[in-house]
Amino acid sequence: MDVILISGISGSGKSVTLNVLEDAGYFCVDNLPPSLLPELIATLEHEAQMKTAIAMDSRSAHLLTTVPATVEKLRQAGHTVRILFLTASTESLVARFSETRRSHPLSHRMGIDAHASIHLTLTECIEEEREILASIQASAHVIDTTDLSANQLRKWVKEFIRIEHVPLTLMFESFAFKRGVPLDADLVFDVRMIPNPHYDLALRPLTGRDEPVIEFLDNQPMAQEMYQDILAFLRKWIPAFKADNRSYLTVAIGCTGGQHRSVYMVEKLTQQFLTTEQVLIRHRRLH
Repeated sequence: MDVILISGISGSGKSVTLNVLEDAGYFCVDNLPPSLLPELIATLEHEAQMKTAIAMDSRSAHLLTTVPATVEKLRQAGHTVRILFLTASTESLVARFSETRRSHPLSHRMGIDAHASIHLTLTECIEEEREILASIQASAHVIDTTDLSANQLRKWVKEFIRIEHVPLTLMFESFAFKRGVPLDADLVFDVRMIPNPHYDLALRPLTGRDEPVIEFLDNQPMAQEMYQDILAFLRKWIPAFKADNRSYLTVAIGCTGGQHRSVYMVEKLTQQFLTTEQVLIRHRRLH
């Protein structure tokens, strides 16, 4: 059975993700207590259900520590199990809760100080939730939805569905430093020192996917030296990530606006690994 476990920080897009998976033919279950996971999978398998998506979050905090062992048992039983984790910056999450006027799931728990019980603030709830879910995030494919539209998130979830379960999925992601480093990045490379096509008025409206920008950067010795250095680094260390049983590795490459240099570098590096690795590609500022 193809099993996708969805988890993440409240407000980061789990509902949108479940809707995408349901539309793709997955049997979807929201907020399942982890202790019920083996029983649910056995029931669905008996009913010949071949695809299921199950959301788990911090509301089952005291049970989440059992998830890694349960996932391993399901894989040993022949099931394909993948974990998708959604996150976003605290500032973005606070704004979303403010817009929807919904309370955080952990806000109903009580924090204890030396004198009395006090309700946690929204920011405290978010930070506590990050700690609760850290063990799940460590083995998951992570999507940072901080600056994503719902449509872009739907697109990236659909791409995740299509990838096969292999020892390592390599993700290349371009981003804009002026918007902050993506939370889903494992390795971050800064290419802002490369000459910027933005200052050429003919190239400014284009992107790193367009031929005039590609030609401009192909002719920059610094850009080619940076490309070769990053390529050599990845070729040397990807085997070590595989040996460490990593399922996903996100390589984030940033420039100032996320439009020219980082996009160019991501596209160029992706071509080098397409024949040897399972590769995904994202451009955060081109959506």
